[in-house]
Amino acid sequence: MAFDYTTVQYRSLENRSVVITGGASGIGEEMVKAFAAQGARVAFIDIAEEPGRALANATGASFHSCDVTDIPALREVLARIENELGSVDVLVNNAGKDDRHDMAEVEPDYWRRALALNLDHQFFATQAVAKGMGARGAGSIVMLGSISWMRGRPGMVGYTTAKAAINGMTRTLARELGPSNIRVNCIVPGAILTERQKQLWLTPELNQQFLDLQALKFRLDASHVAKMALFLGSDESGGCTGANFIVDAGLTQN
Repeated sequence: MAFDYTTVQYRSLENRSVVITGGASGIGEEMVKAFAAQGARVAFIDIAEEPGRALANATGASFHSCDVTDIPALREVLARIENELGSVDVLVNNAGKDDRHDMAEVEPDYWRRALALNLDHQFFATQAVAKGMGARGAGSIVMLGSISWMRGRPGMVGYTTAKAAINGMTRTLARELGPSNIRVNCIVPGAILTERQKQLWLTPELNQQFLDLQALKFRLDASHVAKMALFLGSDESGGCTGANFIVDAGLTQN
């Protein structure tokens, strides 16, 4: 079901340049729709070309094909986006992949891949746009964490390790970039109902388990995360930096 992202209008987002990684599907796709609906100039990065082009056509956002684990290519794409938009006002480091894996079977190559997919690019994308934000004296960077590390979820240690590290990165970069008036915050989603979850591992039993553990008795979807991203990208969150913003319907209360 399509969500109306204009029920609240953030006037500061109008014509603001926004870059979203992993924007072709899932939570990232909703963020592209949300910022575009606010009148922002949106560019998004993803490795999935067909859905990326389709979303760009539907929203007016610009799509840039790139594997975010290829840091030289990521830097090149971000430089190209900066040239096109003039600057980057908001960066949302959304790209990630919560693959399940057995601890006993993890090899070094797989481990490095898990960190590259979920951690490394968040730092290097931030590094790439920070200079321009600093020169302008303003900017908002939004990291994407996960409550999986807070809950110590088994079967995904590479993913949870990366997401735990993002917590420390957020706090350090907030201090480092704060004097340039660049804010760094982290959205920490809970059990978000996405097409990927439905296709790979959602069962009626797991669905009920989430509802039983949550304080709020409905399933969260990507729009709940996108709405938080709008707030953090806007001037309404101007006093917020170095913080985790948990969107989990109270799941971590258990």
